[in-house]
Amino acid sequence: MTTDHQDTDTTILDTDVLVVGAGPAGLMLATELRLGGAEVVVVDQRPGPTTESRASTLHARTMEILDSRGLLDELGTPPCEPRGHFGGVPLDLTLPSSHPGQWKVAQTRTEELLQRRAAVLGADLRRRHQLLSLEAKNEGAGRDEAGRGGVGRGGVEAEAIGPYGPVRIRARYLVGCDGEDSTVRRLVRAPFPGRDAARELLRADVSGVEVADRRFQRLEHGLAIAATREGVTRVMVHEFGRPAAERDGAEPDFAEVTDVWKRVTGEDISQGTPLWVNAFGDANRQLAHYRHGRVLFAGDAAHRQMPSGGQALNLGVQDAFNLGWKLAAVVRGSAGEDLLDTYHSERHTVGRQVLANIRAQVELLLGGPEVEPARALLTELVALDGVREHLAGMISGLGIRYDVEGPEIHSDEHPLLGRRLPDAWLEPAEGGVRRRTTELLRTGRGLLLSLDGDGAPALRAMAAPWSDRVAFVADRPAADGPLPAGQALLVRPDGYVAWAGSGPAGLARALTRWFGTLAADD
Repeated sequence: MTTDHQDTDTTILDTDVLVVGAGPAGLMLATELRLGGAEVVVVDQRPGPTTESRASTLHARTMEILDSRGLLDELGTPPCEPRGHFGGVPLDLTLPSSHPGQWKVAQTRTEELLQRRAAVLGADLRRRHQLLSLEAKNEGAGRDEAGRGGVGRGGVEAEAIGPYGPVRIRARYLVGCDGEDSTVRRLVRAPFPGRDAARELLRADVSGVEVADRRFQRLEHGLAIAATREGVTRVMVHEFGRPAAERDGAEPDFAEVTDVWKRVTGEDISQGTPLWVNAFGDANRQLAHYRHGRVLFAGDAAHRQMPSGGQALNLGVQDAFNLGWKLAAVVRGSAGEDLLDTYHSERHTVGRQVLANIRAQVELLLGGPEVEPARALLTELVALDGVREHLAGMISGLGIRYDVEGPEIHSDEHPLLGRRLPDAWLEPAEGGVRRRTTELLRTGRGLLLSLDGDGAPALRAMAAPWSDRVAFVADRPAADGPLPAGQALLVRPDGYVAWAGSGPAGLARALTRWFGTLAADD
């Protein structure tokens, strides 16, 4: 367990994992680590969850993730919009999912939801703590005689300053979830290739103004966006040809927003009251490696992008969801450190694809009259079979497919292999009640799902040695559902199918790859 003691004037904490940053990615990671049995300390400079809703969209895959952990009831029924966009070109995001479309949830609510769950699970969240330094020793994992994490033969020691003085935190791993200006990234000197911002959007939440809603309205001199909810109008504006300002971390003032808005739209909004003002540019960078020995990165600390289409927050939450169960398994000793390498290979690939689609969207959004032919062509293309689905899958996260077998395996590819387990109804093989596949993921364990209805004794016997980390369920798929009757699926804790088949061939290899090699006495 996490321990806390004093050494002179310094508080010393020992834990399994130190998470730096309590935004959506850091809080999601903390919940997954605790669900997987790891001790976790989270430090953040802020006094509480953000009061600025920089992001307001949860995409379908993120909603599915929250559902798989039983978190959606607390959100109620947020507004859902089936229509999104790609670079300002309207795009229907509806795809087969339990939560198709995009859901309007303020970042404040997302952080509050995840913070409550992390606290319930026992995460140690320390606000008003600023990271000052870290030292990583990347030899083997270290535990002291009491079983506490620490530097030992390998680990991380971090120094922070809290509201009551210095804090030293010793952990087996550290994860930087501290945003696009990551302190962890700077301290590690992690290569962060890409390009700086050349253009920007100005954004403000304003009360006391009346302007018409605008959905990516392209005018002669720029782009204007406006939407009013609960008496607050969010405006965003870009003036064609205007470069990104050198801000040195400072936000624009409201006068700058009103001046640019007037030049682009001809409207005066200076009589309004600004609640929040910021600017976000089209910088596009990605860490060369998401793992640096005992230090890992997730969310905006790993990639910097314009949040086009609401993808940035969702990308970060999904990074954390991929990493959490893997890091917990390594900390528990049920998996080797090579499992952490799959975090980089899977999420770096996804991140690279998302950053590429955002670069394309930025050109369509912020480019002047010269991009109109490309916009017209894309408008035609999204009406064609397959094009809309491909773009919608990219933005929603529903199109993700991981290489779960590894480059050395070349099997006949099952259509569900590497994809998320579909949300589907299951008919009980022996009594009981119908249930959804999503409900089977609530514990955060792996799942071997037999769909032949006879209990699959051979599969059950093969998976038995992993029963502490993989649940076995034998049910029949609903007749009209997307699951293949007569087959079986091995599902990772993050909901992705790691093996599929009608017999035991390849199952032991998949169990070992994703759930660890068994000890001699297991």
